[in-house]
Amino acid sequence: MTGSSIFLLPNGTFFVELLVFVVLLWIAKRYFLPPINKAMTSRQEKIRESLAAADAARAEAAAADDERDKVLAEAREQARTIVAGAQATSDQLKAEAAGRAQAEYDRIVATAQSEVAGARQRAIDEASARIGEIVFELVEKIVAREVNQSTHDDLVREAVATINAEAAKGATR
Repeated sequence: MTGSSIFLLPNGTFFVELLVFVVLLWIAKRYFLPPINKAMTSRQEKIRESLAAADAARAEAAAADDERDKVLAEAREQARTIVAGAQATSDQLKAEAAGRAQAEYDRIVATAQSEVAGARQRAIDEASARIGEIVFELVEKIVAREVNQSTHDDLVREAVATINAEAAKGATR
């Protein structure tokens, strides 16, 4: 029994070991724990800052995406406006060109019509002058010959043939 009672009773080494343990705890608390706590706090702060920076970067990226989408939408709208303006200008130029072409066509047709009318009038004037000569020649022949029905018919046929020949010559010119 004496052996088991010694184990439960504290002796001098126990108190020395207890004192060394407490001194070591105090030294650890005084010298080792503050730098470790400081390092852990610093590490926690860096992690917190990194997370905040990541959140800020994520927010900036989202804002940049929104801005990019906005700029793209504006660019698309400007492109649509430019295309619509170009189409309107093209339509206007086509209309102006068609108007100029129609005016030129009308001018050419009017010129041609006036030339045809002038040519027709010259032909009528020439035919009138020539008919006058033919009638004069016919009257001259009638007066120079003896007037009877067969002679009169021959002279008329001859005058019609002369007019037809003159008209054929005028048509071939």
